[in-house]
Amino acid sequence: MIEARHRFTALAQWVAMGALVGVLCGSASALFLYLLEAATNFRMGHMWMVFTLPVAGLLIGWLYEKFGASIVGGNNLVIETIHDNGPQIPVRMAPMILVGTVLTHLFGGSAGREGTAVQMGASLADTVSHQLKLNPHLRKHMLAAGVAGGFASVFGTPIAGVLFGLEFVILGQIAYEAMIPALVAAVVGDMTTRAWGITHAVYTPSSFVALSPLVLLKWFLFAAVVALTTTTFIELLHFIKQRGKKLVPRLPFRMAIGGVLVVALWKLLGTDDYLGLGVPTILRAFYDGSVPTYAFALKLLFTAITLGAGFLGGEVTPLFFMGACLGNALAGPLGLPLDLAAAVGMAAVFASASNTPLALSVMAIELVGANVFPHAAIVCVLAYLMTGHRSIYPSQRVVQGKTGPRLPIMKAIKDLHDRQRS
Repeated sequence: MIEARHRFTALAQWVAMGALVGVLCGSASALFLYLLEAATNFRMGHMWMVFTLPVAGLLIGWLYEKFGASIVGGNNLVIETIHDNGPQIPVRMAPMILVGTVLTHLFGGSAGREGTAVQMGASLADTVSHQLKLNPHLRKHMLAAGVAGGFASVFGTPIAGVLFGLEFVILGQIAYEAMIPALVAAVVGDMTTRAWGITHAVYTPSSFVALSPLVLLKWFLFAAVVALTTTTFIELLHFIKQRGKKLVPRLPFRMAIGGVLVVALWKLLGTDDYLGLGVPTILRAFYDGSVPTYAFALKLLFTAITLGAGFLGGEVTPLFFMGACLGNALAGPLGLPLDLAAAVGMAAVFASASNTPLALSVMAIELVGANVFPHAAIVCVLAYLMTGHRSIYPSQRVVQGKTGPRLPIMKAIKDLHDRQRS
């Protein structure tokens, strides 16, 4: 009886705290998505603003250099805080990353939104943790709930949000002990965002294709191309970041140079398709066979330059763009339905880049329906394995090698240089 009462009390506590985090995350995401849409629409009506992206880089870089030194780590700071029980994530992370990301999109930078939502969610959750004076163990659970609530509310995928919050921190291990607060925060966060009147993109439901030996062979080849694309993006992004810091130590000047390069590419190509989120092209990839076969590569280049230079935002939506367009390009040669190939590519590129194959397999279902599931799961896992110990989040910890034995001590991916390059 006493044990049952203790369990009920713990459950009630987690539901209450998870719901609080969910409301905060959902409200923050609603404001962010509203401002992001307004900024995108304004830019599309005033394309001359893209020419001022270098000036915006100077401004954003100066603000972060002066006021954001403690939060510049972004998602990697969140991961390190969860593992190392570091200082409280500054509450100013939420407004600064929100404003910085909106400005990046307003002036045409190629970036996403997941990083912003995750960082806002973690910042808000950590603020609640410190206000409630939670111990380090419970604080970790709250941070996971913040990540789940932020991810779920910004994409409208609550179950994928839960799994992402539990899966992305440690490669090879899922933090099941944080399941309840993460689940509550994700569901409540998504409901809160929708209650504020925010809607999400609607994707074409996937065609049904039965598994067969030939189909499995096609997906193996598909996964190999996905892994190559993901590896190229991660290595190019890290190269630009590291080389940029050496050649141009000051963040404002690095961002200004990155802005110049993005503007130059934009004018050279003569199209706006690779600026901002690129959601219209993602949706188009599901039904239009005339999408350029090289579209994924150009989005890869635009995004690597934008984020590598220091502009704010996430990687997920650009990775969705790359994956959907890559699937579009591979559908014909491999004899796969266009909508199915686009959906699988969209999920698999992000899964392999973030080491979250389970979360993205489920996210594919939430976005395009159950027909995609076996195919997305197979390709996500294969691409995840083929990508090796690489990640868009280099602070992810490795406790279990993808193809090797359990490591004697937990290490960050960024410390596994030899294995990363193998």
